[in-house]
Amino acid sequence: MVENKKIIMVGIPGVGKTSLLEIMVDILKNHQKNVIVINYGTLMFEVAKENGLKDRDELRKLSVTEQQRLQKIAAEKISEHNEEIVIIDTHAFINTPEGYYPGLPLHVLKIIKPDNFVSVSAKPEEIYNRRMKDETRNRDKITLANIKKELDVQSGMISACSVITGSPVRLVLNTEGNITEAADKIIKAIGL
Repeated sequence: MVENKKIIMVGIPGVGKTSLLEIMVDILKNHQKNVIVINYGTLMFEVAKENGLKDRDELRKLSVTEQQRLQKIAAEKISEHNEEIVIIDTHAFINTPEGYYPGLPLHVLKIIKPDNFVSVSAKPEEIYNRRMKDETRNRDKITLANIKKELDVQSGMISACSVITGSPVRLVLNTEGNITEAADKIIKAIGL
């Protein structure tokens, strides 16, 4: 059996992470790789729905203690996957009423044991425009200054994760019109 590889991919809303993941999965499957993408927030929401939560965007408004509980359950479910490549689609932080809470705190990293991190970013103006077009989510109001701050927080959080786990982090700029190039860079960087 092939050893499984867990890759955590982070990006603030609007960097194009979902589209990037779709292209990566297509490329990997075309190379006969057994790959699965798990959305961490969706997994947490499935558990939270059992406790009455109705809207996924309400997750970030839960108490930190409740978020930690949900994170632990989701991490345990992820750790059970044995596909050749497990890509965890998540955020480096959650903007809670209490402040920026790490999306990947130590207890989660110990359970998942990631091999690689990928941090996706884009130009703040591109992120702003993408968010303004997204009517599928209930997002907070944004400014370019907020987006720049979020990119800085993401960079710090994912760097800390890399230091804590000893796993490399690949920083990728996903600019308009260059998504396939970004996908290729990620696949090459993580040794696939």
